[in-house]
Amino acid sequence: MDSTKEKNGSYKDDLLLRMGLNDNKAGMEGLDKDKINKIIMEATKGSRFYGNELKKEKQVNQRIENMMQQKAQITSQQLRKAQLQVDRYAMELEQSRDLNNTIVHIDMDAFYAAVEMRDNPELKDKPIAVGSMSMLSTSNYYARRFGVRAAMPGFIAKRLCPQLIIVPPNFDKYRAVSTEVKEILADYDPNFLAMSLDEAYLNITKHLQERQNWPEDKRKYFIKTGNPLENDKPRKEVNKLREHERSISPLLFDDSPPDLQSQGNPLQGNSEEEDNPQTLQNSIVFGTSAEEVVKEIRFRIEQKTTLTASAGIAPNTMLAKVCSDKNKPNGQYQVLPNRQAVMDFIKDLPIRKVSGIGKVTEKMLKALGIITCTELYQQRALLSLLFSETSWHHFLHISLGLGSTHLARDGERKSMSVERTFSEISKAEEQYNLCQELCSELAQDLQKEGLKGRTVTIKLKNVNFEVKTRASTVSSVVSTTEEIFAIAKELLRTEIDADFPHPLRLRLMGMTFLYSASKKTKPNNSRHTLDVFFK
Repeated sequence: MDSTKEKNGSYKDDLLLRMGLNDNKAGMEGLDKDKINKIIMEATKGSRFYGNELKKEKQVNQRIENMMQQKAQITSQQLRKAQLQVDRYAMELEQSRDLNNTIVHIDMDAFYAAVEMRDNPELKDKPIAVGSMSMLSTSNYYARRFGVRAAMPGFIAKRLCPQLIIVPPNFDKYRAVSTEVKEILADYDPNFLAMSLDEAYLNITKHLQERQNWPEDKRKYFIKTGNPLENDKPRKEVNKLREHERSISPLLFDDSPPDLQSQGNPLQGNSEEEDNPQTLQNSIVFGTSAEEVVKEIRFRIEQKTTLTASAGIAPNTMLAKVCSDKNKPNGQYQVLPNRQAVMDFIKDLPIRKVSGIGKVTEKMLKALGIITCTELYQQRALLSLLFSETSWHHFLHISLGLGSTHLARDGERKSMSVERTFSEISKAEEQYNLCQELCSELAQDLQKEGLKGRTVTIKLKNVNFEVKTRASTVSSVVSTTEEIFAIAKELLRTEIDADFPHPLRLRLMGMTFLYSASKKTKPNNSRHTLDVFFK
């Protein structure tokens, strides 16, 4: 049956959902989706990547088939009972709705690519991506116009955009810039939650209260138009850059949101210091509202790094993250802290825009006729019968515009992880060296924060795109490179031995460390992704 299905091409639409253009991504709206998808399919046909995606798609289709069979067996009585149960829970959620916090989600625009363009002016007006021919980490907005995106194999990206320049990643450089950004964020929320190098949540509720009594001098920042990058450029190029009073950030293009340009273009420098009066033209005073605070944060980020950030302002983390994507790049968006504003925002929001709903969940919900958050709410009783309690609770939270107002602190964050993607490593010695390097990175951050744990997990993706994870828990706590590597090395050795006499051909290696955190004295400025669960 499967072979027949493949022959008549009916898997094509399924694969396009998985592999095709995701135009929910900022900078990818209004593209020729059919043309891009055709190139993607032609580029991947017959490849290991294609075969693996096809296998995954068959598995998803089987899950959907099982779900639809289960749906067909649900009686009207079961549905009525479920409706009562879900509505009771929805009422409890409504009563606990918290609109008293101001949560901000800061997201650096095309971060890795923007850093590379900043440091190499020759890349500024070219489509570039950071990564390898195997996998891309990010792409700039010029490349996105061709359909090139993060988590896309580089060989596909090159077919979409033959002139694409793929720059190998430099994590030390990105980490240094990230630290500069996080130093600014800490001024507004010392306990901000860093999700990765380019993304963080802040709760600015307390800052807003204190700010109401601040004099103008405390909200004033001097604007610098001169910076080291511009000084090295011919005057003609600098003038061209300022032609439409746009930001100096190399990642922007003409139709980027000009939300800060109306204030006399404050986003033109790269330093907050006042040590060179010759470069000071004027100053800007920011207001006391949440929108003004976020404009100030984004202004300071660009003054310090010459890179832009987008932001979302909302009563909870879920909405703030969705908002930060609304006016990308170099923009911000706010959902006001009242129930009506929240529900109006959620009403027609596509479920795919919500963090945590990926292409598999999207496809399963689409099979039930659910595309928007309103439809998610309308089908709440059915979802409670078809999905796990954790899943349908999550769906109900989303459909009501609810999310966490509490940024995970202290012992609530339980893991750190780091991973690397590469073209192929098949020599055992190189694999062990990489494993040790990843363990060293984890150990540095663990020791920096005084954390220890007992469980190490290694994640491996081979050249056939198959992912395996192995974990090991030891009896006593560990935290040093040597201790972590001793555990990880044995896990890796097991996988190498399993493939013997053939080499283990890897394209990705990742490491996760579960820890216990009794206390934390400073915000987490690590480069590692921290697992945070929806509350």
